[in-house]
Amino acid sequence: MQTPNPFIRKVRRQDRIATRIISLGGFLVIASVIAILLLIIRVTAPLFQSAQSRLIHEFPLPNTTASALAVGIDDTQEIAYTLDNKGLFTFYATKQKSVLQSLPASSSQTIAITAISTHKNNQYTLLAEDGSINLVEVLFQMQFDQAGKRTIQPNIATKSQFPALPAVTVSKAIARHDEGGMTTLVSLTDNGHFHISRQVVTTDLFDNEKKEEFGFAIAEEIPGKITTFTVDEKGGVLYAGTDSGNLLRWDISANDKAVRTDNVIASSEKVAITAVELVFGDISVAVGDAAGKLSTWSLVKNQEGSGNTKKLRKIHTLKPHSSPVAHIITSRRTKTIISTDSSGLVHYDYMTSEKHLLEMKQPLTRFAIADSDRSLIGLNNDGHLLIWDISNPHPEISLKTLFGKVWYESYDQPEFVWQSSAGNDDFEPKFSIVPLLFGTIKGTLYAMLFAIPLSILGAVYTSQFTSYGFKKAIKPMIEIMASVPSVVIGFLIALWLGPVIEASFLPLLICTILLPLVLILLMTIMMPYYRTPTLKNRCAGYEFLLLAPVVLGVFGLSAGIAPLIENAWFSGNFLQWLYTEGGIRYDQRNSIIIAFGLGIAVIPIIFSITEDAISNIPNSLTGASLALGASRWQTIWRVVLPSASPGIFAAIMIGFGRAVGETMIVLMATGNTPIMDWSIFNGMRTLAANIAVEIPEAPFNGTLYRVLFLCATLLFSLTFILNTGAEIVRERLRKKYGRY
Repeated sequence: MQTPNPFIRKVRRQDRIATRIISLGGFLVIASVIAILLLIIRVTAPLFQSAQSRLIHEFPLPNTTASALAVGIDDTQEIAYTLDNKGLFTFYATKQKSVLQSLPASSSQTIAITAISTHKNNQYTLLAEDGSINLVEVLFQMQFDQAGKRTIQPNIATKSQFPALPAVTVSKAIARHDEGGMTTLVSLTDNGHFHISRQVVTTDLFDNEKKEEFGFAIAEEIPGKITTFTVDEKGGVLYAGTDSGNLLRWDISANDKAVRTDNVIASSEKVAITAVELVFGDISVAVGDAAGKLSTWSLVKNQEGSGNTKKLRKIHTLKPHSSPVAHIITSRRTKTIISTDSSGLVHYDYMTSEKHLLEMKQPLTRFAIADSDRSLIGLNNDGHLLIWDISNPHPEISLKTLFGKVWYESYDQPEFVWQSSAGNDDFEPKFSIVPLLFGTIKGTLYAMLFAIPLSILGAVYTSQFTSYGFKKAIKPMIEIMASVPSVVIGFLIALWLGPVIEASFLPLLICTILLPLVLILLMTIMMPYYRTPTLKNRCAGYEFLLLAPVVLGVFGLSAGIAPLIENAWFSGNFLQWLYTEGGIRYDQRNSIIIAFGLGIAVIPIIFSITEDAISNIPNSLTGASLALGASRWQTIWRVVLPSASPGIFAAIMIGFGRAVGETMIVLMATGNTPIMDWSIFNGMRTLAANIAVEIPEAPFNGTLYRVLFLCATLLFSLTFILNTGAEIVRERLRKKYGRY
């Protein structure tokens, strides 16, 4: 066997090294893509983790002579407390499991408490044995000594005091105190009627307090006996449930009368309503009944009536209990609802997503949550105080809220909505990704409808019809367009092209209709003359120069006749006519603008790849077709385009991927409105633009932060699926036509 000479050995060695380097580079590219995907999935995954609880403290109550009516805990989980039937608050150090101090609920002589209601997790309406009513609040004040050591000092503040009602006995009372100095007290008397008491404290310029008192009774006939009731934050709306399953609502904002606005059957079995509580924001009310059913009701526009009248309607159904619902408390930060049944089992549910978050297996006789939602405190049958740490970072997220229609508060029906923030504290974020997916598809579709015909027809003309010199000049110019920064294109179409199209929309519409007709007519007329040798030899490759004056003439004609048509048929303003007659609102940043912007960004890519694919078709194929008598167009349509179809398809899909992932153009020119409407006259919000808009305001590891990473995962997956499918189709076309 002959030994290769040194030069051949050197070449083979270099080939092996190059092969390994290229293979390593390819492997690193694949590994990097997989690593990016794993990273965004890792950030997204906690969205779908279930809530968790961990028992952190348990100790017996030392005082067994008094019955605990309520329990509570501070946000730091360091101090717990109980309120007994003697009106005494007892505070405990949870870590040391010892009593810190005891404070009376009222500065007056301690008296027995017969009923209690809780609000805001730290406000208590106390009904005393003598009929008087106090509204008190538990406060935790942080203090720091000179060494910087922190201590928490509990305190009891009395918000309002009401004397006993004459001639009646009160069975339950609820008081609400607002920031304006008004306190509203709703009392349920022994005759089954409500009595409304109101105190209004105002201060003049000299800090002199003036106290006004109002009172009236609700003595109207109601269906059944009142079993439970609650009042909103401002003391202006009263909800009550009856033993016949009715849910009633009164407007009690006036100082002299109440107006009943609703009476609905809230229990499908028509059993007693056992618990009602307003959900955070005071728009919806949670209702539990004796059958264990738990649902939420909200005011919805009455479809049967006229005007803007709203009536109570059930919008969410939560996981039921196995026994009658005994008590409901709601979070002060989210739409989380915590309920317990007659056996003491506690359920955590989220209203909007209808997601069952957590279930505590240990029965509790009393329970409460911290204001931060991080803690649950309960008292069991053995007199032990138990404290759980609750981890529930993303209760509002589920597959339904992300990809399904959701019935949000203040909406008349379930809808797809993306709205991550608002100006009020009780706003509920809405994270439907469907409008973003829709916007991505809509923007890309309109851009491709604009770009694909121009790119492919331009590539066919440049490759098959024009002269070599013109092709050599025009192709680099178009390819240079691909290097124009997206922000420049977005800036131009948003601030220059958008106003121009709005001001000239009707001339543009007329030109769009008129130009194809004129060109077809002109080409039909020119065809016999073009076949003459003299004209054909002189115009070959430069036919577009004959059409340029025609195009300019059509633009001028459209601009000239547009005012006449607008004044004659559209009352002098076409865009206003669209809105008045068709209900179509024209937004300056709309899908037409996006079609131009994304089209400008995509056209160079599709044109360049398509032109290369067509130019690489062997001349022998086209020559054979022409020799057999086929015309130039027949050759292009039957031979050139099918043979180049794998490359053309690859060009379209690369352009599609470019349009899907484009950020700056759609960010600057769409208006970023996450709506679902195919109209070309309004904008959209895409996945890529949404990430760019929202990420600066997203708290680290918060729900919005992780949802944006989910958007990135979907965008990654969408482009991966499209590219994979495109490669499969391209490979089949390559095998079919024997090229590429």
